[in-house]
Amino acid sequence: MGSDDESTTLLDDDVSDPIALGLDLASTTSPSVPPLPTVLVPVGSVEQHGPHLPLDTNTVIATAVATRAAEVLHADGRSILVAPAISYGSSGEHQDFAGTSSIGQAVLQQTMVELARSMRTWAAEVVFVNAHVGNLESLRSAVRQLLDEGHDVGWVACSLEEPGLHAGRVETSLMLYLAPWNVRLKRAEAGNTHASPNLLAEIKARGVRAVSVNGVLGDPTGASANEGKAALDTMVSDVLRAVQTVAGHKRSEAADVKG
Repeated sequence: MGSDDESTTLLDDDVSDPIALGLDLASTTSPSVPPLPTVLVPVGSVEQHGPHLPLDTNTVIATAVATRAAEVLHADGRSILVAPAISYGSSGEHQDFAGTSSIGQAVLQQTMVELARSMRTWAAEVVFVNAHVGNLESLRSAVRQLLDEGHDVGWVACSLEEPGLHAGRVETSLMLYLAPWNVRLKRAEAGNTHASPNLLAEIKARGVRAVSVNGVLGDPTGASANEGKAALDTMVSDVLRAVQTVAGHKRSEAADVKG
């Protein structure tokens, strides 16, 4: 971030078009890429999200969080770009539901490694912005490998301290705020609402359908666009801190070398 001023706030809803601001990597030209930018890479998935949310829910959320964060960082003077999302993730736990399209952990990990290696030939830092829990193992392994290779990289999860699990209140609220035209609210229904300590282990072993026939973990009842905006703002703040951490780590290493 161009300034460490803690008073930095999120931009209003009527922020400028990220393409017009030159923040969208896919829409820019090679000569227009700024020197040594920070690159945010959204990481999502194509997987079932119950009867009411679209398959690209995680990708929509990750892209929105990265884009809003980039707008804040740009306004603060940082050289920043948002890369096209890695839209396919590791979603094997949802494979019993039609439409789910997973590339698995190994392929996802290698994709992130190769992508960051390539970007680091012209970018100062790469930060992955992830919105799917199933990607975490691949993400952690990829970032660990890249750090061992000497790359300035980091990652941040689009999550809340009190998550709405899967296709529940939080994700439904986010989509009502970001893409309300693609939410089938009349089809929304509760799924497995029992927060068992063994739930994740059971999902990993048997898949989501074994614990939720409709694919929902949680209850979307009460979801609203206002809650979605609040959740998005929290996630954007997490990205801003992650970028500061990666940049701060690099400054610390530089100081050690000079010392």
